[in-house]
Amino acid sequence: MLVAGVDEVGRGTLAGGVFASAVIFNLKKPIRGLKDSKKLSAKQREKLRQEIKDKALSFSVAEASVEEIDSLNILQASLLAMKRAVDSLSIKPEFVLVDGTHIPSWNYSAKAIIRGDSKIAEIAAASIIAKVSRDHEMVKQGDVFPEYGFSSNKGYPTKAHLKALSEFGPCEIHRHSFAPVSKLLK
Repeated sequence: MLVAGVDEVGRGTLAGGVFASAVIFNLKKPIRGLKDSKKLSAKQREKLRQEIKDKALSFSVAEASVEEIDSLNILQASLLAMKRAVDSLSIKPEFVLVDGTHIPSWNYSAKAIIRGDSKIAEIAAASIIAKVSRDHEMVKQGDVFPEYGFSSNKGYPTKAHLKALSEFGPCEIHRHSFAPVSKLLK
């Protein structure tokens, strides 16, 4: 049975889109060392990302934009990104394992698994691909908007990011519907 794992990253950030990835393994090419992307160093994630890309039968990355997050809400935007990721796989899965408690609206047979990124290898792989992809995008945004420190904070509400937000106001990739940003817009 072709099983895909899907996960998203970036729900708790103040800036940038929410990214999701879907991965279908080639069972003849095992990948060692997979775990929740948050429990790996950046170097480990990069190495595993390449191995996943080299060995998976199929993988994809998708995003829901800041505008979609602000108009739909973060949960619905996360589900949209996951749906896009699974729909973008070059091979259609027979079953999808979803990290979390919600399943996107789609026609796939699926199961939601709480903390799936630490229990299911396919979800862990999707977590790694999504995290590295989003981190790379936020480093690029850090070059465009250097005052916010996106290359180091990746959009999360660190003290330095909140200070910059207070000093410079929000930029075009800040989520206006998130409290620290919306307060500054009033």
